[in-house]
Amino acid sequence: MPVQNRWSESGAREAIERYGALGVGEALALRTYSARLLGADADLVLHGGGNTSVKTTVTGLLGETIPVLCVKGSGWDLATIEPPGHPAVRLQPLQALRALESLSDEQMVAAQRQNLIDPAAPNPSVEALLHAFLPHTFVDHTHSTALLALADQADAEAVCRQVYGDRVVLVPYVMPGFALAKACADAYEAALARGQEPEGMVLLKHGLFSFGATAEESYGRMIELVGQAEGRLSRGERSLHSVAMPERPTPAAALLPQLRGALSRAAEASGTRRRWLLALRDTPLTRAVVDDQRLADWVTRGVATPDHVIRTKARPMVLAADASPAAIEAALEAYSAEYRSYFQRQNARVGGHKTMLDPLPRLIAVPGLGLIGVGKSAAEAAVTADIGEAWATTLLAAESIGRFEPVGENDTFEMEYWSLEQAKLGKAAEKPLARQVVLVTGGAGAIGAATARAFAAQGAELALLDRDGEAVQAAAAACGPRALGLACDLTDGQQVRAAFKRVCEHFGGLDVVVSNAGAAWTGAIATLADAELRAAFELNLFAHQSVAQAAVAVWRLQDGAGAGTAPGAEQVAPLGGQLLFNVSKQALNPGPNFGAYGVSKAALLALMRQYALEEGENGIRVNAINADRIRSGLLDDTMIRQRAAARGVSEEVYMAGNLLGQEVLATDVADAFVALAQMQRTTGALLTVDGGNVAAMVR
Repeated sequence: MPVQNRWSESGAREAIERYGALGVGEALALRTYSARLLGADADLVLHGGGNTSVKTTVTGLLGETIPVLCVKGSGWDLATIEPPGHPAVRLQPLQALRALESLSDEQMVAAQRQNLIDPAAPNPSVEALLHAFLPHTFVDHTHSTALLALADQADAEAVCRQVYGDRVVLVPYVMPGFALAKACADAYEAALARGQEPEGMVLLKHGLFSFGATAEESYGRMIELVGQAEGRLSRGERSLHSVAMPERPTPAAALLPQLRGALSRAAEASGTRRRWLLALRDTPLTRAVVDDQRLADWVTRGVATPDHVIRTKARPMVLAADASPAAIEAALEAYSAEYRSYFQRQNARVGGHKTMLDPLPRLIAVPGLGLIGVGKSAAEAAVTADIGEAWATTLLAAESIGRFEPVGENDTFEMEYWSLEQAKLGKAAEKPLARQVVLVTGGAGAIGAATARAFAAQGAELALLDRDGEAVQAAAAACGPRALGLACDLTDGQQVRAAFKRVCEHFGGLDVVVSNAGAAWTGAIATLADAELRAAFELNLFAHQSVAQAAVAVWRLQDGAGAGTAPGAEQVAPLGGQLLFNVSKQALNPGPNFGAYGVSKAALLALMRQYALEEGENGIRVNAINADRIRSGLLDDTMIRQRAAARGVSEEVYMAGNLLGQEVLATDVADAFVALAQMQRTTGALLTVDGGNVAAMVR
């Protein structure tokens, strides 16, 4: 869909009023408004890409007026940027730097930080000097896919000149930083000297700048310039050449866990973290690229814009949709070996002082399936997949009018190993359960929802299953934007298997299952209807068995059944998984008229022990929680009142009827599940969470 001019006077006024109430001036308010308009269009910028600025003034401590450049700061995304995301830097000291012949990256960063009005503000953009050296009040920069399709042509300068004439300045590719800022300023002033009045600037192989006296003018010019690129692409005539696909390629729900496991073993072998998250893009666009006969050539061409290399590496890995586990391992080893050669070759060229990043792919092209993003979190994998789609969009558009030919290997390496670019990825320590996918059944209930939130707080990715679809989606949303909430009747094995497939398609695999769902049927066992006892076993035993079987099947795939080990290679421990069951004290301390619940829960305890016995050698740990008197769907307010009245005590005394004299909460059970998940050498254990009940003690 062509880019649209989304500027509105009402939106601009609303921004001025809203930010003005916070003490923000009109210029910065409008800068924020138009920056967010750019960030809202994925065809212009993606995930922290692009940058924007405004030249304005602030008042100093002594009342003096200080000219400043408010430019996008590190860590901010244009789609969600707020006024603090454009930190103010003293403008005149920045402009004075243009007189220098050279300036190192370290000196540039130091100069920019030294001139921040707020010393605690984030680092200004690495292209802040470029913004400062241009005379315009507002400057916008995007990585428009349509523009890149022109700028990544073999004859990009001629193509862009044909499309834009003298409306823009053309600048050959230069590494971002001081040298690029000077090159752009020189090119702009040379255009003025020729009598041109440029409205924008095309950085060949890189992106597009627009500028103007007002936010609306600069933004409007960006949309118009991108529209001209789209107009040229609409006249493209080249067609695609799809390949014949295998009749029955491996389904995504099977291939992704195999790939995830293979990536983890490859990471272990290279000394990096074992677990990765995957994000599949199987859109018509991505299929058009991965199913084309030219794919093997296309993946060698490079990234659409150099900024993307830190997310996707220089090229995707190609993998057959019907690849066997052994073939997946071989493909990863071949990719890693090629990456090592690339690094050694380039490192020698630049003096041998670089330290190699991990050699694993971040983008994987699978004919018959799509593009797969790889990341240390679900969010990062999704970002990589989004950038992969942008690459596919740019490539197809470029090939429709000519040849996709982005920057070469030397420039790609320079960007990939540029410290200022790597800094964008952040170096924050990961939380204890980061990179782990946790599935919780009964996820909409009190214990299930609390457990999901507790795992999410420790960095895990969450999938929640519950019979109540609306409630489970709300519970998932409380765990984060990538969490998955699925309606599922756990007593229906087909629904359980379908839910596990969906989880694998969403995250790439699975690590921990909290089999929590359950319900109580009351009545004396001697007179209990047969149907009620069977119903209790269906949910409290057989549903857990269905969940456990589905989980173990995924873990078998992740551990590469049939992959084998290369001769002489070190044996890597299985990735395994964890099964955590909610058993209840009834399994150890049955109560009158709860026979159906207690007997089925006792059977569940036996099931837990059996899995621990049989699956330990496969790296699967199996443990359970023995909880009692937790406010939940099993023990609701009505039942609490009835039980308290029957014992002649208050509800508070009844709920605190344990050795500690304190009510046990759903969050206490959740914390216990999280603790079990982190006990690396514990399996077959039953952890009691009941405040102290002698009759329910395990020993």
